[in-house]
Amino acid sequence: MKTFVTSAAAALISTVLLRAEAAGYDPLKVREGEVVSKTFEVKDAPRDRVLPIRVYLPEATGPAPVILFSHGLGGSRDNNPYLGNHWAKRGYAVVFVQHPGSDESVWKDVAQPDRMAAMRGAASAKNLILRVKDIPVVIDTLTAWNSEEGNPLKGRLDLKHIGMSGHSFGAVTTQSVAGQTFPGGSVSFSEPRLTAAVMFSPSPPKLGDPGEAFGSIRIPCLLMTGTLDTSPIGNTGAEDRLKVFPHLTQAPAWQVVFDKATHMSFGERDLRGNSESGNRYHTPILALTTAFWDAGLKGDAGAKDWLSGDGAKAALAAGDRWELNERARAGR
Repeated sequence: MKTFVTSAAAALISTVLLRAEAAGYDPLKVREGEVVSKTFEVKDAPRDRVLPIRVYLPEATGPAPVILFSHGLGGSRDNNPYLGNHWAKRGYAVVFVQHPGSDESVWKDVAQPDRMAAMRGAASAKNLILRVKDIPVVIDTLTAWNSEEGNPLKGRLDLKHIGMSGHSFGAVTTQSVAGQTFPGGSVSFSEPRLTAAVMFSPSPPKLGDPGEAFGSIRIPCLLMTGTLDTSPIGNTGAEDRLKVFPHLTQAPAWQVVFDKATHMSFGERDLRGNSESGNRYHTPILALTTAFWDAGLKGDAGAKDWLSGDGAKAALAAGDRWELNERARAGR
């Protein structure tokens, strides 16, 4: 599939590449060609649940750090291949998890006038609990497959370095397994095997104090949102997306707020399913997330300097906002 970019986006790509090359670290540099991905099914017998996954593998055959991705409401394991391809080309095994009950099955066989109601019904606490419980099951299965003779993934996964990411409902899933607590602080779905997290379109808790909810997260976090990042489901406005970052007081955290980016700017299709060719946000998304993964999952000092220095700023356009909290600045 070819991707077409506007002249403005092309100019931005050129600027980012030149400045990154001058700095000695380039998060956009990859080999030419497409990455081969494979599909699998993760079976969770105790819950009688089958999780479709798509795995993008790097060219190198040694153990690669793992990045998990949780789709938004109504999505699937086939969403956001631009992320899977780029991250895999940068040396990561990228696993896109599909969550039955809040995936594309919610709307695919539903008449157009009834789809929004079906989607709202699927944006439930029940489905969030299903989602967060999917993640340790996937990690357990990947661990088994990594040592299973004859399995295509045998020896391909570095499961000591696992990143978690997701968009929208997938961001809420990511927040939850990264350590967010729920009202009263007594409920947590934290997954201790995760070492870094990226949230695309994060959301504050529906109930309770955000400081209490997010103050329990300890792993490095990168948050991405936009000035027009509103959602018709859940009544989450762009201003609500900004209520997570200030409360990540115990974790190194970075945040970008893209000027005029909408809720769909982080994917490859708009709300009607049309391709978003020429999306100017994809290049800085790839640059920032790659540097974050390289720093957090590979311990790359150059990536860390790029992320917290002038490199990240150079990847952004006028009007975009880039923030670091105290722990990110201090390198803790």
